[in-house]
Amino acid sequence: MTNKLAIVTGGARGIGRGCAHALAKKGLDIALVDLLEPEMARTKAELEALGVAARTYQADVASFARAAEVVAAIHAEFGRIDVLVNNAGRGNPKGITEITEDEFDRTIAVNLKSCFNYIHAAAPHMLAGGGGRIVSMSSLNAHSGGVTSAVSKFSYAAAKAGILGMTRALAKELGPTIAINAICPGVIETELGNVLTKARGPELMKGIALGRLGTPQDVGELVCFLATVEPNFITGQNFVIDGFQWVC
Repeated sequence: MTNKLAIVTGGARGIGRGCAHALAKKGLDIALVDLLEPEMARTKAELEALGVAARTYQADVASFARAAEVVAAIHAEFGRIDVLVNNAGRGNPKGITEITEDEFDRTIAVNLKSCFNYIHAAAPHMLAGGGGRIVSMSSLNAHSGGVTSAVSKFSYAAAKAGILGMTRALAKELGPTIAINAICPGVIETELGNVLTKARGPELMKGIALGRLGTPQDVGELVCFLATVEPNFITGQNFVIDGFQWVC
């Protein structure tokens, strides 16, 4: 997979960092998009140590205009876009009686609209270059509602469910040259989720068939498979990766 380029939004840490590492180990160059500059710099250095080119682009993924600028800059530098991983996201623990309109809008913008922003910007380049792969990060909560999880009240679940509908529709629109799929992680140990996992880790593990919490590396390997497997006959699908979890 040398001389190929993957964009990873929310790539500075957590699941995004795991995805970037997995793709870099396959030989893909990586463009990281995030707001967290120090964390992006750390991840960039780790990727370069794996022998690939890595660049960082600071951006609020909710901004349509900024997405267009970032993707144009990436294409200008690398000359191609082969893989887009829409990983950026944020939780919102507030319920329907306490959330504000601005908080709801922000949750939808960061989790769902960001996927639209980056697909809208990247797809023309991918189509012109002969195709590619898109993987968008949904959540187990898109299926379950996840009402007891710290990050998964209704606004988050609604945004993540929207990614599944977008994925199915765009699979029809972008095929046959671009394959697009979604991933639905269960409880994953990340910097953002540590409050939840530390407080409820033992309880959660009792409700997971494989007896442990997931890791960014687990998700990264699935992303890497969907982004690189050949021959490919998979598109428009969503993949649950949760160790078979029945406690949310």
